[in-house]
Amino acid sequence: MAKQKEAELFHAGKLTEGWRWFGAHPEERKGQKGWGFRVWAPHAKSVSVVGDFNQWDKKAHKLSRKGEVWEGFIPGLPIYTVYKYAVTGADGAVRMKADPYGFHTETRPGTASKLYDIGGFRWSDGAFRKKAAETPVYAAPLNIYEVHLGSWKKRENGDFMDYRDLGRELAAYVKEMGYTAIELLPVTEHPLDDSWGYQCTGYFAPTSRFGTPKDFMWFVNHMHKNGIAVLLDWVPAHFCKDAQGLYEFDGTCCYEYSDHNKWEHAGWGTRVFDYGRPEVKSFLFSSARFWLDEYHIDGLRVDAVASMLYLDYGRQGGAWTPNKHGGHENLEAIDFLRELNAMAFAANPGVLMIAEESTAWPLVTRPPDVGGLGFNLKWNMGWMNDMCHYLKLDPWFRQDHHKDITFSFMYAFSENFILPISHDEVVHMKGSVVGKMPGDYENQLRCLKGFYAYLLAHPGKKLLFMGPELGQWHEWDDHGQLDWHLLARPENQAIHQFFKDANAFYKKEPALWEIDFGWEGFEWLVPDDNHNNVVVFLRKDKKGRDLMCAVNFSPNTYENYRVGVPAHRKYTPVFNTDGAAYGGDGFADQAPVPVEAIPSHGKEHSAAIRIPAFGAVFLRGEGAYPKPRKKKEATKELVKK
Repeated sequence: MAKQKEAELFHAGKLTEGWRWFGAHPEERKGQKGWGFRVWAPHAKSVSVVGDFNQWDKKAHKLSRKGEVWEGFIPGLPIYTVYKYAVTGADGAVRMKADPYGFHTETRPGTASKLYDIGGFRWSDGAFRKKAAETPVYAAPLNIYEVHLGSWKKRENGDFMDYRDLGRELAAYVKEMGYTAIELLPVTEHPLDDSWGYQCTGYFAPTSRFGTPKDFMWFVNHMHKNGIAVLLDWVPAHFCKDAQGLYEFDGTCCYEYSDHNKWEHAGWGTRVFDYGRPEVKSFLFSSARFWLDEYHIDGLRVDAVASMLYLDYGRQGGAWTPNKHGGHENLEAIDFLRELNAMAFAANPGVLMIAEESTAWPLVTRPPDVGGLGFNLKWNMGWMNDMCHYLKLDPWFRQDHHKDITFSFMYAFSENFILPISHDEVVHMKGSVVGKMPGDYENQLRCLKGFYAYLLAHPGKKLLFMGPELGQWHEWDDHGQLDWHLLARPENQAIHQFFKDANAFYKKEPALWEIDFGWEGFEWLVPDDNHNNVVVFLRKDKKGRDLMCAVNFSPNTYENYRVGVPAHRKYTPVFNTDGAAYGGDGFADQAPVPVEAIPSHGKEHSAAIRIPAFGAVFLRGEGAYPKPRKKKEATKELVKK
């Protein structure tokens, strides 16, 4: 009966725990211990399980057909046994396929699945998960360190570190640096290192490059015990065409569209999932939930959402099939994404579902019942592109591009944004974050500090790809590791300390994160000083307390820079990027700055502050400006005297 129910859910596109039914699982039948196998191959003539254990003989262990699903039992196989499905198509050709629901795989260049029991891991992250469930992201600090596990750090001989050693070192490092979460480039199994994991073959298997599934469970558990959330990049937009993967699984289009105008992203050389096919939806829903349930992952960053939403994505000038209304929106993908997010939040109400969506598609982070896609966070790709353009400019020409640092505020609260400087911006000749900056290395480090302060001050959650905190001047080398040797240099020790202190300041300052998604947490003071390359604004916490953020993108220092401010008594300096400990000159106010009754920037009161070159200062508004005494009160005071 249970099997019948699961089959019905699968074919209806409603099976969200498919890994419990499909794939290979330890079983006991008629007193014999072994493994049960189940795979979907609707148009196959026959399917068998093959491996070293039967000399890859496709006649030795044939599976029985149950509708579109094939299943069977093989006794006596030990864990780690290598296997594939030999799928004979209607054309008579035999295709050797890895298990779509397999939990473990051979390490590349091997392509087979491995028998593995994911049960029995002893989790000890209950306290972390309880606290996370009680702390919604919307009014909490979120500062994400994006990591590619294969190139963050390697062993002395150049080999990959394993999940457990990575977990120990990465948790200690991230905790010391003050980030609140890590986001991992895909760890789903993939055959090609150069794809960084974005062309997957194993949607239920953490890559074996770094160890076993339980090693990865240990990694996540250890992160959680150190107070660090773990987010995964997850790729439901497309899959690679490697022969062992999902590609034309039974000789026909099973997982991909059969319409040649929809089935492929030619620019990527990948196939597109068929979001209208119920069995494909069940597969993807199950994959997403698998990572949340079985690996305690705190959130999924859904890759390449724009490519899913538009039928003509990457096909401009080429052939594409319109939807039933004649438009270019993929209605099936829209429904899929809405259902995906509803499923994820039902499974874990505190989960982070993050869209990497690069267009102006509306309501990405709004609920489906108001026309939204149902994510709760979205990467702000427009801000990222504007900033990367602006940072590369000679400071003299920045005055003509001031909109690059102000336009994002026009739409900052239209979605729940994350501000990303991601891996895509520091590779393929784009240069490192430091390398984008003008001037010599000393000047570039100054620019880096000012920019990072602006990132932390800007409304929205934060994400930075690994490397800038070292002052790394080389762009990301996915075959190497970060330039850890730079930390032997005083200037790099200083920038490293700056990142630690800036992250600590961000975490302890509620004005920088309590109201990230509404105008009540932000107020412009100086939006239009393009000639000086300066912006000044307030961030506010839920109690209305304000923090002045002044950022200078020019090489000039500004003494007595007058800013119109609310009627406080004073503004007290709380953080600046030019501290001597960070390799700076200490050019910033040290004592509280008095507020004066001098009109400026449309306000009745103002303060004159110091702003360092390529730097930023933060000052907290304190007290109320003394109200002017009435004339009668002043006369009485004189009479008394």
